[in-house]
Amino acid sequence: MKEIKNNSYFKTAPIGRLLSRFAVSSVISLLVNSLYNIVDQIFIGRDVGYLGNGATTVVFSITVIATAFALLIGDGGATYLRLKIGEGQKEKAEKGIGNSIVLLIAASMIMLAAFLLFLNPLLDLFGATDATLFMRRSMERL
Repeated sequence: MKEIKNNSYFKTAPIGRLLSRFAVSSVISLLVNSLYNIVDQIFIGRDVGYLGNGATTVVFSITVIATAFALLIGDGGATYLRLKIGEGQKEKAEKGIGNSIVLLIAASMIMLAAFLLFLNPLLDLFGATDATLFMRRSMERL
């Protein structure tokens, strides 16, 4: 473990070993997330019914788009931060991560506005039917 703290491990270890070592945690997190979604759908299907499953499946596309933008900006900012810190340019690293945070907030606001303004056309595009849209309207009343 001491080797990892001073980064010599990352310089000398074979790429295959590094990939396998750090990819396992990523794969486990993806599996846990998938399992969470499966269990969630089981409870929705049991308690709400197949229309609830259909409605959440249609809306899940919007969630995936928002997550993709968040990961794009977050991972890009984190990579820039690591590169600049590695180069010893702390000021550029701080400015870059600040810009990433501002960009993330701006992108979130733009996506929120777009999703609210174009919600029905988006839901139609992603395959919503009259029955699943009815589920949305009945949930709004609660």
